[in-house]
Amino acid sequence: MAKSELGVKFNHKDHKSVLTKRLHDGFFKVDSYQVEHELFAGGRTEAFTRELFERGEASAVLLYDPKKDLVVLTEQYRIGAALDKNEASPWLLEVVAGMVEEGESAEEVACREAEEEAGCELNQLIPISSYWSSPGGTSEKVHLYCALIDSEGLGGIHGLQDEQEDILVRIIPFQAAYEGIESGAINNAATIIALQWLKLRHGELSGSDIIKGEVI
Repeated sequence: MAKSELGVKFNHKDHKSVLTKRLHDGFFKVDSYQVEHELFAGGRTEAFTRELFERGEASAVLLYDPKKDLVVLTEQYRIGAALDKNEASPWLLEVVAGMVEEGESAEEVACREAEEEAGCELNQLIPISSYWSSPGGTSEKVHLYCALIDSEGLGGIHGLQDEQEDILVRIIPFQAAYEGIESGAINNAATIIALQWLKLRHGELSGSDIIKGEVI
């Protein structure tokens, strides 16, 4: 499909969003906006209110050992899953991830979080995509990567105690992790997207050499 076919009709000049009030200012922040925008059928909306969960940018990275065909995932408690009684457990299997702080690049955060959460040094870092996690209500944008690593010696419990992190590192054969999407064992967006991307490029990356410090 040609790129021009994917263009959207409106852009930033076709809306007005004004911050009116900070509703919550704790570990997370919630703001209230007055919004109006152009309509597809012509004309413009009246002003209406939208609340926005201010989350900022995040960096997430799938750690993949191409020589052994293993992925390295983290297991940790998530409050969002804890309230869903239909889920077997609030402990989720996830890719390494963290928030981008002021002055940091997404690539730097991927490297930092891999060290903090998995004790892992990244080698080749391959961009997968950048996407809005839930743009109807949050500002969070995720920058997703795959990193080619050597999984030798990885494992154990990691995380920053002052951030209440208790993270178990899991080393899993790629195919078993991929099958976890269908079984429901893998049930969060970044991990599903990353594993599906790796499935598409598995033949290319599996068994490949790791070139230290290279970003593709």
